Amino acid sequence: MKAVYISKPGGPEVLEVREVEAPVPGQGEVLIDVVAAGLNRADVQQRRGFYPPPPGASEIPGLEVSGRIAGFGPGVSKPFSVGDKVVALLAGGGYAQQVAVPAEQVLRLPEGVDLVTAASLPEVAATVYSNLVMTAQLQPGETVLIHGATGGIGTMAIQLAKAYGAKVATTAGTEEKVSTAKAFLGADIAINYAEEDFPESLRRQNGGKGADVILDVVGAKYLKQNIDALAEYGRLVVIGLQGGTKGELDLGELLKKRAAVVATALRPRPVAEKGAIMNEVRDHVWPLVAEGRIHPLVARTFPLDQAGAAHEYFDSGDHVGKVLLVM
Repeated sequence: MKAVYISKPGGPEVLEVREVEAPVPGQGEVLIDVVAAGLNRADVQQRRGFYPPPPGASEIPGLEVSGRIAGFGPGVSKPFSVGDKVVALLAGGGYAQQVAVPAEQVLRLPEGVDLVTAASLPEVAATVYSNLVMTAQLQPGETVLIHGATGGIGTMAIQLAKAYGAKVATTAGTEEKVSTAKAFLGADIAINYAEEDFPESLRRQNGGKGADVILDVVGAKYLKQNIDALAEYGRLVVIGLQGGTKGELDLGELLKKRAAVVATALRPRPVAEKGAIMNEVRDHVWPLVAEGRIHPLVARTFPLDQAGAAHEYFDSGDHVGKVLLVM
C-alpha cells in the first residue's frame, strides 16, 4: 500500500509517499480501507519532531480516517461487517491506504454525512466532547471561551457548545476570521486577539463576567491571560501547546476564583478510554450532526501524494474547518 512517512523532522517537504506492507489486524482490531484522512495539529508537531507517536503506535502520521471495513483480527466483538462505512480514531497510521485499529475506536458514520467529509469528524468530535462535556462539565447558560475559532477544533467546539446551550466566545487572528466565527459558525462573541486584550474584551462584551470554561489550544503563551479571563469557579482546559509548554501560574488568582486548570491529551490514552469517548460521541454528537445542528466543515482536500502541499496549506492558517487527504 501507499503511505506517508516523515523522512526527518522539518517542514512540509519532509513528507514522502512510500510503498510499504499493508497492516495486519491484531487481536480486537479491524482493517479499514481508507477513503480519507484528516490533518491535525498533532501531525504538524510530529512532522517537526516535537510529538512522537506513543509506544507501539504507527510512525505514519494521521489520527483520524474514514473508510470501509476490509477485514478483522481475532476477537472483534463489535457487530461490524466487511464493507461497512466507518470512521476511526487513531494513535497514528492514518496517512495510508489501509490502517488497523482497535474496534472500540471505530464508529459507523452519522446520518447525512458522505464518506470523505466524515474523515473530518472523529478526532475533533472526540477531543471537543471529551473536554467540554466530560471534563469541564459545560452547562447550558455558561460562557465558554474557545481559542482558534476557525480551525478544526474551533469550528467543532463552537457548534457543540451552542448546541449545548452555552454562550460562546472565541478568538481569531483576523477580522475575516472574526466575522466567520460570528456569521457562519454562530459565536456570540468573537475577539481579534491581534488587536484586543481578550480577557478585557470578553468581560466588556459579557456583562463584566469572564468565562466559565476555556478550551485552549495555545498553552503557555496564553496561561496568564486565560487565568485572567476565567470567571469564579471557572475551568481552564488546555489541549494544545502551540504557544509553548512552560508558563508562570499565579496560584493566588486561582484561589481567589476557586478555579481549576486541567490539561488533557487524547492520543496517548488507553484503548478502553478512547472507546468510552467514542461511545459518548456516537450517543451525543452523532445525533446533533444528523439533525444538522453540527455541520462538519471541510476547507480543502488533497490527494495522498500531495501530503506536503496539504501541510503547507494547513500551516498557512488560511483554512476554515478541516484539511483532508483522499486516497
